[in-house]
Amino acid sequence: MAQSSAEYIQHHLQNLTYGKLDGKWQIAQTAQEASEMGFWAIHLDTMIMSILMGVLFLFLFRRVAVKANEGVPTGLQNFVEVVVEFVQSMVRDTFYGRSALIAPLALTIFMWILLMNSLKWIPVDVIPGLAAAAGVPYFKYVPTTDPNATFGVSIGVFLLIVFYSIKIKGVGGFAKELSFTPFKHWSLIPFNLFLELLGLLTKPLSLALRLFGNMYAGEVVFILIALLPFYVQWALYGPWAIFHILVIPLQAFIFMVLTIVYLSAAHESH
Repeated sequence: MAQSSAEYIQHHLQNLTYGKLDGKWQIAQTAQEASEMGFWAIHLDTMIMSILMGVLFLFLFRRVAVKANEGVPTGLQNFVEVVVEFVQSMVRDTFYGRSALIAPLALTIFMWILLMNSLKWIPVDVIPGLAAAAGVPYFKYVPTTDPNATFGVSIGVFLLIVFYSIKIKGVGGFAKELSFTPFKHWSLIPFNLFLELLGLLTKPLSLALRLFGNMYAGEVVFILIALLPFYVQWALYGPWAIFHILVIPLQAFIFMVLTIVYLSAAHESH
């Protein structure tokens, strides 16, 4: 158990890392060991919780799809129908191309990020405490507080942007768009390429860092509240958790909308 506030904070912000150390693949027992494992180390807690939230999303929506009826709907069916209609309206209003993938992709991104963000409502000591009781040294259970998770999703979106840009416009059309936007003159091609490539590469960067920054900052505040005396914690934890009723879905919504906008731009043929 951590003996000081600094150790407590470090413990709760440290990922369960699996990687190669001294020639052997193992789980890091300290933050120092985790830092020595290098680029190819895997954050097991992020992988486990993100996969669990993805499976939960698929299970809930498939369950509703299988058991849907025209009579009085259940609460879960109402929720799923509201979310699906909401995402459909956003795609209809924001996406100007034609693709059968965009609406399911937007729904998946919104619900997956929403479920991962929603883990923040679990008190900060519950899951790490259970993990410690099972002999697991660290367990950072909110995947979106790990930049590896947010960059993983944003890089997937980036690859789709490039794929559809080439598919819709062709290699030559995509290259021409990068070379002659915003200035249509051959002498300004290097300047155009610099601007367009910079803008293209900042899309996944902004998507990932916006989500990570908001979730990480909120997690740090929850951890700091947990350091306070018990009778003070609940006075602060409640309002902060209520505030996250807005923050958690808002971050999922922003990520989804920007994904739709970026993919809509990729489908535009100039």
